[in-house]
Amino acid sequence: TRGIVVGQLTLAAFPTAVRGLVPSALRALRADHPDLRVLLREEDPMRSMPLVSRGDLDMAVVQDWNNEPLPLPEGLRKGVICDDVADVALPADHPLAGRDTIDLGELAGDPWISSVPDSICCDWLLRTLRAAGSEPRIDHMAYEFATQLSLVAAGLGCVILPRLGRCDVPPGVAIVPLAAPLSRRVYAVWREEAARRPAIRAAVTALRAAVPADVPTDAPADVPAPA
Repeated sequence: TRGIVVGQLTLAAFPTAVRGLVPSALRALRADHPDLRVLLREEDPMRSMPLVSRGDLDMAVVQDWNNEPLPLPEGLRKGVICDDVADVALPADHPLAGRDTIDLGELAGDPWISSVPDSICCDWLLRTLRAAGSEPRIDHMAYEFATQLSLVAAGLGCVILPRLGRCDVPPGVAIVPLAAPLSRRVYAVWREEAARRPAIRAAVTALRAAVPADVPTDAPADVPAPA
């Protein structure tokens, strides 16, 4: 039936979104559209977008950064979910932990904690720190921001922490905004031929409604109307 949200939707999302955004969206979809079955998998954007292009997934929640946009493959459309600002997480006894803001160049030579190699976050961090004038010293790598923050609390390095990825900050960690703000744009992507599918619109609407209060959501109204 035209306009009815039914059937199955296969969805991938990057790890932070799976933890901080998608669960609330899926709960809302289940309540509002009980005849829609959503199947979720966790994937880095570098892997999920090709899966959408090939038709192995219906939709992916992906990210890119304001200083390094992620190219959109031909045949895909996107809808912005939110803009996610990043701060720096430092050990509480770091000399700059009490500052109102920090310039990345002031952390040249500090050890860093990153996501794993060949992930979009790791590659972006390396290029961003190099652009700030230092060769990054990556001492530790971990998938989850919660694990990275535990390493910061132990005094083992610094982390660039998007607000969407901020779980409970453990004792021993100071969060300081960047003087030159960095943010990543979170958006959903789907194939052009599926653009008017009601489930696509419903999923994007639910994802936008699930954005935490401290994350900007002034996204353009670029989601297609349902067929």
